[in-house]
Amino acid sequence: MYLQKISLINFKNYADEELEFCEKINCFVGDNGEGKTNLLDAIHYLSFCKSYFNPIDSQNIKHDADFFVIQGTNLKSESLDVIYCAQKRNERKQFKLNKKEYSRFSDHIGLYPLVMISPADYGLINEGSEERRRYIDSVISQFDKIYLDNLINYNKVLLQRNILLKQFAESRSFDKSSLEIWSNKLVMLGQKIYEKRLTFLDQFLPIFRKFFAFISGGKENVDIDYQSQLSDGNFEKQLNDALERERTLRYSIVGTHKDDLQFNIDTYPLKRYGSQGQQKSFIIALKLAQFEYTKNIKGFKPILLFDDIFDKLDNFRVEQLMKLVSNDSFGQVFVTDAHPERIRTIFNDINTELKVFEIKKGTATEVTTGQ
Repeated sequence: MYLQKISLINFKNYADEELEFCEKINCFVGDNGEGKTNLLDAIHYLSFCKSYFNPIDSQNIKHDADFFVIQGTNLKSESLDVIYCAQKRNERKQFKLNKKEYSRFSDHIGLYPLVMISPADYGLINEGSEERRRYIDSVISQFDKIYLDNLINYNKVLLQRNILLKQFAESRSFDKSSLEIWSNKLVMLGQKIYEKRLTFLDQFLPIFRKFFAFISGGKENVDIDYQSQLSDGNFEKQLNDALERERTLRYSIVGTHKDDLQFNIDTYPLKRYGSQGQQKSFIIALKLAQFEYTKNIKGFKPILLFDDIFDKLDNFRVEQLMKLVSNDSFGQVFVTDAHPERIRTIFNDINTELKVFEIKKGTATEVTTGQ
């Protein structure tokens, strides 16, 4: 699978742009603020129906415009597919595959898997548990539709249960049987989500450790500790035991919506004790493991996006990383960098298909590379 072509109208700082890509390495070079990352975000839209950076679609419309359009042409299993995304101000987003509009965006997730590596991923380490839950959910959802549906339904049930708890507090009343309806659904869905996350991490960890050893030179040991209240015993019993406190707080305090992942390096929390270089290596290894795991499940190679990831990695590690993703184990790769000379140096000795685009003020110009 690879993205042959993308066209943008009024997307962020792009007024009207069309680019054609090669099957292996595609590089966007140029100064910061010119629109390199915006191109990666447009590609992300075609896979996930949303931005990687800004969840408010209307804010991705170019200033003074009324809409944006992103259209991509993908080759997948000898089939040529056209993906279309359009957002008008104050209207529902349109998303189509081969001119057929989706009624549920979730039906598109996983058809064209993609892995993004970005400086924004530091939030996985430094932000709260919601960021890490969102990450593991996005990975699993790309290959497991049932999990995605369970997750969507769990969040709906959780919302209804919280509304009921708040209503009880405001009316100074309590109807145990009404609450049990939502509690039973929460337990059923939460148990399935917990078991899937547990199974996934058990299979994912060895792959992750392999890539971290490659990037770091095998100098440190790493681990991901799955922390869940459901590991402490029966979910239903925990809900019952927490009921009085939940009635006071007016929201649900037990369930998989409280799960977290703790990232460790040499048995110590990465957030506190990891250097910037170790944290970046951790994130890159995490995403490369996501790529390989998804590839093994789906049976084809996801698209891989690298957004400005070279800082804080020494030149040797950068070259090793690019050699790795240029081999046959990986498919189409997109890279952004503010230093065109670094791209030329890195790929000068790597025998791979390469396209380089210079990005300036929302315009992309293909550069001759000699490859």
